[in-house]
Amino acid sequence: MSNPLENIIRELITYNGSLSVAAYWSLCLSHPEHGYYMNRDPLGAQGDFTTAPEISQLFGEMVGIWIAERWHEMGQPEAFYLVECGPGRGTLMADVLRVAKILPDFLRAIQIHLVEMSPSLRAKQGEALKGHQLVWHEDISTLPNNLPIIFIGNEFLDALPVHQYVFQDGKWFERMVGLDVYKNLSWGLLPSGMDFGHSPEAGAVLEISPAREDFMADIAGRIGSQGGAGLFIDYGYDQSGYGDTLQAVKDHHYADILKDCGEADITSHVDFGRLSEIVRTEKLAVRLSGQGEFLKRLGIEIRAEQLAQKSDSISSGLHRLIDDAEMGKLFRVMEIK
Repeated sequence: MSNPLENIIRELITYNGSLSVAAYWSLCLSHPEHGYYMNRDPLGAQGDFTTAPEISQLFGEMVGIWIAERWHEMGQPEAFYLVECGPGRGTLMADVLRVAKILPDFLRAIQIHLVEMSPSLRAKQGEALKGHQLVWHEDISTLPNNLPIIFIGNEFLDALPVHQYVFQDGKWFERMVGLDVYKNLSWGLLPSGMDFGHSPEAGAVLEISPAREDFMADIAGRIGSQGGAGLFIDYGYDQSGYGDTLQAVKDHHYADILKDCGEADITSHVDFGRLSEIVRTEKLAVRLSGQGEFLKRLGIEIRAEQLAQKSDSISSGLHRLIDDAEMGKLFRVMEIK
């Protein structure tokens, strides 16, 4: 059966020329009709991948504690915007709000805003957060700016597209998606004219994400002007470097990026080193750590002991979240204050 999005992309390339990795990625995930995120719930056993909030309630509870601490540091304002970017099924926010019930003034202060473009996921979020007043946004540009603001985002940044550049023959070429002689999607290189001020080994791949950088500049600008904080958790690295981290995932397995257009998730590792530089230009403080270290600092092991008496699955969830061989080190945490 032919893939409708692949046909659209093939036609685009035929008439307009090859697509950058970022342009191809955006079409695969966000095409209004056939984009991966526009028509499905990608999470859980029946989906393509599982995120930390779906693994254990412990994760969301610790994030809730972190938000409460920031609210306290902000002077306990009577109202603030709590903005989640890419809220999935609403599981993380539901766990955060359950923690917030312990502090009635904190719960009353929260005004929930959700940045989500997927109609199917918006419906899931509405179910999970029934009884709470919710405001949805396509992107952060429509968020109000008259109150302090706290941003959270778990596995959100990795979904924003990257460009890939390859160093060959002393020059940088941009990796593109084109068509081979049989009209199948294929990889190619195009002279880029870019000069990044350094010359690595031949074949080195540099990933640059204007989308992530612009997003983080907007986040930092809002926190700087409105007051607040930010928490972003994703797989990535703290020091900028070279490497091809582009990947597609389908049915919990790696997939061919050029196949199953719109039917597989596409991500890459997040350059938290570069994003930290952008945040610091707004005179904000940034702290980077591993997910395991972050969760332990907030008391996840103590909370797990309390819950373990009621459920056997708590210890296995804890292990996945904090162990270095699981999510503990690969997943990085960026705290902005």
